[in-house]
Amino acid sequence: MASLELNDIQGNILRGYGFPHAAYLFLRADDQAGGRAFLAETVGDVTDAGHWEERPATTTNLALTCAGLRALGAGDPVLAALPDAFCEPIRERAPRVLDDTGESAPEKWDEGIGTDASHILVMINGSEGNEQPFADAVAGAIDRARRHGLTLIHRQDAHALDNRREHFGWADGFGQPAIEGGIDRSGPGQGIPQDDGITWRDLKPGEFVLGYPDEDGQTVSGPAAWLLRNGTFMVYRKLRQDVVLFRRQLYEEAARYGRTTGLDATLDGDQLYELMAAKVVGRWRDGLAIELADRRSEDESRKLGDHAQDDPDNDFRYHDDDGPGFRCPKGAHIRRTNPRDALGWGGRMVTRHRIIRRGMPYGEYLEGLQDDGHDRGLIFICFNADFERQFEVIQAQWCNDGNAFHLGDDKDYLLGDNRGTGKATIQGDPPHFARAQPLIVLTRGCEYLFVPGLSALRQLAAA
Repeated sequence: MASLELNDIQGNILRGYGFPHAAYLFLRADDQAGGRAFLAETVGDVTDAGHWEERPATTTNLALTCAGLRALGAGDPVLAALPDAFCEPIRERAPRVLDDTGESAPEKWDEGIGTDASHILVMINGSEGNEQPFADAVAGAIDRARRHGLTLIHRQDAHALDNRREHFGWADGFGQPAIEGGIDRSGPGQGIPQDDGITWRDLKPGEFVLGYPDEDGQTVSGPAAWLLRNGTFMVYRKLRQDVVLFRRQLYEEAARYGRTTGLDATLDGDQLYELMAAKVVGRWRDGLAIELADRRSEDESRKLGDHAQDDPDNDFRYHDDDGPGFRCPKGAHIRRTNPRDALGWGGRMVTRHRIIRRGMPYGEYLEGLQDDGHDRGLIFICFNADFERQFEVIQAQWCNDGNAFHLGDDKDYLLGDNRGTGKATIQGDPPHFARAQPLIVLTRGCEYLFVPGLSALRQLAAA
C-alpha cells in the first residue's frame, strides 16, 4: 500500500471538511515579488492532510492557475511540462470541450472568473459555531493580499444547507472514491468492483495525488516533477440552479410518468414526485440509492427533502443486477457520472475516470414554486490528476453525450449541455422524458487550477 506524505498534501484533497462556511478569494499578483511574499506568509496557515487532534475553527488552502504560476515566475521548462488542458485559457477551452455555450458561455460568467487576471485562489472554510474566526480569517487573507500588492478580483461566499442539502433538494456528497493510503474510511461501493461480484478495491493514489503510482503504475517525472509531487489539479465551476423550473418540470413529468405506468392510481402527487426525483438522479432525495430500494415505505415515500441518510449504503452495481435500467435508469445522473460496472469489463472502463468531489451551495434555500429572483446554486469543486481523462470525460462524454450508455445524443438531465437532442432520457425503456428540456443548470464561471503540496508552495515562494 502506498504511504502518502500527508503533512505535505493539502487537506481539502483527501479530507472532506464538512464545514458549513466557505469563501473563495481569487487574487491577481501584478508583482512577482509581492506574489511570492504572499505565498511565503500564507503557506504556514495552509491546512494539510495530517491527523487532526481536534477540528480546527478554520482551514486555509491555496490553488494556482497556469497564469498564476507564470506570474510567480515558474520557469519556461516547468510551464512547458504542464498539461495543455491546464495551460489553455479556460474561456477558450470551456466552449469547445465542456460545451459551455449559449446561456453558459464565458460571456455570461461572473466578472474576474476564467481570465488571465485570476492567479491565486485562497479557499477558507469555517467550522460550526466559529462564524467570527471564519470572518476574521477571510478578512485577514484579504488584508494580507493587499499588503503584498495583490488585487482581489472575485470573491464567492458559500454555505451549507440543512441536512447536507443542495438546492434541488438532495442530500449530497455520498459516493466518494476510496483511495489507497487515504485518510477517510473506505467502504464497499467506493472503489473498483472486483470480478468476484462482491469485493471492491481502493483506487491507486496517483489517480488523485501526483507523485504516486496511478492505475497504470505511472508517476510524474521531468522538469515539473518537483512542483507536481503531492499536488493535484482542481476544477472550480460556479453552477447556477433554476430551482423553480426544476421543481415545476419534475412535478409535470412525475404526473405524466404516473399516468403512463398506471402508478397514479396507487401513488399520490408527492409520492410520484419523490419517485421521479429518484429516477432522475439515481438516489432518493435522502441519499438512498434507488438501485437498492426501487420503492419506499408509506412512511418514507413523501417529503424526503427533510431527511438525510447518515451513512447510505453504496454497495451496488448496475451491469449484472440492472443492465436495462428498470430500477436505476441508464440516464440517471449518478449512473452517468459514475457508471461503476455499467459499461462492462467488470468496471475497468470506469477505473481511470474517477474524481474527488468537493464544493458547497451558495445562496439561500428556496421553499415552494414561486421564484424570488435570487441567485443560488453550487460551487462545484473536484480534484483529479488529469483533466482530460477524468473530469472532461465525465462532463463532455458522459453528461453531454449519451453514446456511452446507448442513449444517442441525449444529455444528463442535471448537467448536460443544450446541444444534441435537447432531451434527457432517464429510463432504460419507456417512459422517458420525450420532449426537449430547458436547461436548469447554467455555468457562471470556471477555472482550472493546480493545488501544490506544501513543499512546492515554499519553493515557489522562495524561487
